[in-house]
Amino acid sequence: MTDIASLTREEAAERAALVNVQRYDVHLDLRGLLDGDVWAATSTVSFTCTEPGAATFVDCVGEVASVTLNGRDLDPATAERGRIPLPDLEGENVLVVSHTQSDTRSGTAILRTVDPNDKLVYVWSTFEPDMARFAFACFDQPDLKAPHGFVVDAHESWTVTSNSAPDRVEELSDGGRRWTFGDTPPLSTYVTVVNGGPFHELRSTRGGHDLGLFGRQSLRQFLERDAEELFDLTERGLTFFGEQFGQPFPQERYDQVFVPNMGGAMENWGSVTWTDSVLYRSTPTYGQRAVRAQILLHEMAHMWFGDLVTMRWWDDLWLNESFATFASVLAQASDTEYEHAWTTFANIEKSWAYRQDQLPSTHPVAADIPDLQAVEVNFDGITYAKGAAVLKQLYAYVGPESFLAGLKVYFAKHAWGNATLADLLTALEEASGRDLSGWGAQWLQTTGLNLLRPRFSVAADGTFADFVVLQGPARPGAGELRAHRLAIGVYDFDDAGKLVRRHRVELDVVGERTEVPDLVGVPAGKLVLVNDDDLTYCTMRLDNDSLATLLEHIADIAEPLPRTLCWSAAWEMTREAELKARDFVHLVLRGLHAESEVGVVQRLIQQAQVALSSYADRAWAPTGWSQFGHELLSLATAAEPGSDHQLAFVNALCSSVLDDDILAHLRDWLDGSPLPGLTVDTDLRWRLLRALAAHGKADLAAIGAELERDATAAGHRQSEWAKSLRPTAEAKAEAWRRAVADDDLPNAVSDAIIAGFSHPGQKALLEPYVARYFADVAGVWERRSSERAQPTVVGLFPAWSVNQTTVDAANAWLAEDRPPALRRLVSEGRAGIVRALAAQEFDRS
Repeated sequence: MTDIASLTREEAAERAALVNVQRYDVHLDLRGLLDGDVWAATSTVSFTCTEPGAATFVDCVGEVASVTLNGRDLDPATAERGRIPLPDLEGENVLVVSHTQSDTRSGTAILRTVDPNDKLVYVWSTFEPDMARFAFACFDQPDLKAPHGFVVDAHESWTVTSNSAPDRVEELSDGGRRWTFGDTPPLSTYVTVVNGGPFHELRSTRGGHDLGLFGRQSLRQFLERDAEELFDLTERGLTFFGEQFGQPFPQERYDQVFVPNMGGAMENWGSVTWTDSVLYRSTPTYGQRAVRAQILLHEMAHMWFGDLVTMRWWDDLWLNESFATFASVLAQASDTEYEHAWTTFANIEKSWAYRQDQLPSTHPVAADIPDLQAVEVNFDGITYAKGAAVLKQLYAYVGPESFLAGLKVYFAKHAWGNATLADLLTALEEASGRDLSGWGAQWLQTTGLNLLRPRFSVAADGTFADFVVLQGPARPGAGELRAHRLAIGVYDFDDAGKLVRRHRVELDVVGERTEVPDLVGVPAGKLVLVNDDDLTYCTMRLDNDSLATLLEHIADIAEPLPRTLCWSAAWEMTREAELKARDFVHLVLRGLHAESEVGVVQRLIQQAQVALSSYADRAWAPTGWSQFGHELLSLATAAEPGSDHQLAFVNALCSSVLDDDILAHLRDWLDGSPLPGLTVDTDLRWRLLRALAAHGKADLAAIGAELERDATAAGHRQSEWAKSLRPTAEAKAEAWRRAVADDDLPNAVSDAIIAGFSHPGQKALLEPYVARYFADVAGVWERRSSERAQPTVVGLFPAWSVNQTTVDAANAWLAEDRPPALRRLVSEGRAGIVRALAAQEFDRS
């Protein structure tokens, strides 16, 4: 992978000035993938050149068989580092390139999977950011958009999907069938797609659209179980976005293809590909369904922001992803049953953003992307979550009606073309009348979080005598102050003992000190939130009396969003060594029973586990784990039988450090005596078994027996996870060898092994791997593609070893000359250890 050139921004600009692509005609032969690894492509590219006689190159990675430019043959041997030189261009050009690609196992552009359940073969493609060049010869950059016509030959048993509906399907004289698809609209190469296999297909006509769902035959029962919900969400999303953006989705057909061994989802025009892990083998919980709905709407939003109007270069990747995240939550909260989606956003996405933005590797939302290698490490919490939070602030700053009116202008003006952030801001300025000339500089070209806190005094009658919002400089970074549109909420107890909002003021906060005269004379209440409704992106602190109220009464806050803002404030204080880790754990245990949103419950449990594993005084941590485990057991026992909350508490036990008494309960549940209402299905059986294996209570024989019960691809991954969790030196050595040295291991299997390698109860066993990590990680990065290497680099970083020696080892490694992207990932791991050491010291004080 290291010998393939990465396109630079300058090269892309030069090529875009020279070349205008008229269309792509791509003929793919997938018949060699039924029993082998050969993907064959012939790409015909029609394009013009502004400077006849000039030269450029076309992107193509694989074995080039032939190249013809304007009827003359070029030497395929000139292809080098994924580029084919194109000399002596004419005003109008036709290029024909035939090549084969045999890298169909690594997940780079194309993945071929044999389903172990029934031995059926499935193939999917995904091309972001620049991987279309692996599948067919093209000018692989976002600002050279063109119609694509795909013709695909495949085995007769396969169904083929692409961006549009097939015009016809024909039998081939030499075997198989030919699928001819209608032309796409002008698209960037990275949002084209071809998938093939014996898919189970479901279709439904909704709202004037022909909707399709595809999945493996072995998962058909789960696809059929969830189809009505997926169809309903798809119809709602297409209607909502079409109305809000002023542009109905212009294509009748909209497909969603659930494929094996894919991470996440991809916004291919009219044919979104998903990981089929979201076709849950257990009946999905409300929380799982909410996450799945958010992903569905995120990818759908890209049909407008990304596909219809596309960034000119990857500098605006953040806008692509942030907008889709923001829009998906807006749609969820506005037009689905997930009306509290902004609460989940505040607790999950923004927590991710806060963590990423406090790392030494933080970067501006509008990051500098000089080449495509820089893109891959910027699919992060800044690009997705902080950017979405900043757009929510912009939504509040210009006003919801003006924001949506500006979007309609933007989409109408730039449809089927490319645009930049400046184009979007211009449209929003026109719609709102607000000057946004400084907004982008404040929010998009800086790093870090501003800390907002209230300062006030209370008169003798219990009202505010004065009220000021104080803003601290953004950190880390240059310390900028920003303009925040925010709401201040004042809460007090009602007659039922619940904390409810009594007063709300919305205003612009600018500079270090902003007076709030509208609160003078208002009853002070018991709790003040300076970012009520979560309108802005900041870290929030409470006054002393409000903090005391939070610590004693968080369970009494009536509404989920302000409660989540209080949880977030407490967690950020814990991470900043301002609140003891043990106090945060106790706060979670006091308030968890009253938390209505199961997604928030799950995130709070994860945060408490991090506090116990990394931030708490090591001498107290065993006591803390014992208290935590027994309280979770009590909560699981007391929860409504069969509820999502009950399952969330049981799942949390399975990932905690447990004593023998609790492990005995897990054994009983696995052996057929579960809690009333608890369904111990296949997936929960594996979670229970993994917990037992991690504590030395389940051996290889038990894992093997469970695999016999679940002899599926998912069962195989679960068994690898369980084997890796076993607390023996031999198990860890084998897991390390396979994750680090076996470069042919399927991604999903490698991920499972890495997930099981470390456990919070096995820290002493893992200490020898601190040195091993720093000895091995550079070799992993050198041998594998960035996409394949990152899960190993991040997942095996010795976060379990919160010691100065780990920091010293990282310092020594970072002192050497390292690839920038790898350096970034390791420096992020180091920063986590430094933060944890400070928190542990504070917890001991």
